Amino acid sequence: MDKSAIRRHMALAVAVLTAAGLLSLAGPGTATAEAASPCSGRKVRTLPFSTGSLQIYKKDGYVCALTLRKREGARTYMSVSVRAWRARPAVNKGLFRHHAGPVTAHVGHRRVLVKGTVGSASVSSGWIRL
Repeated sequence: MDKSAIRRHMALAVAVLTAAGLLSLAGPGTATAEAASPCSGRKVRTLPFSTGSLQIYKKDGYVCALTLRKREGARTYMSVSVRAWRARPAVNKGLFRHHAGPVTAHVGHRRVLVKGTVGSASVSSGWIRL
């Protein structure tokens, strides 16, 4: 290898190490915020109920919802559904430990009905515009 190739490799290594250092300083806050929810977009509502909560997010005409259990434990029946006006609902239901969903539906500017269930308790948003 000639001297100019070595200099290019060294410059590349310094750039990569500098970028990695900067990302490690800025990364933890950003990574934690993104990892906190599997839904993208901004949270528009949280509907609490006795055994959990229903979180609703919206982004670019899509609504995403997630039912969270208050206390993690043995598997229990949970469900979450998102239904746009005059459309079939997007549903996720079954036996889960922590959460049901996420489910996403394109709603555009239509009204939407979002429901969540944990065990025998449930919550419904009613028909709302987001």
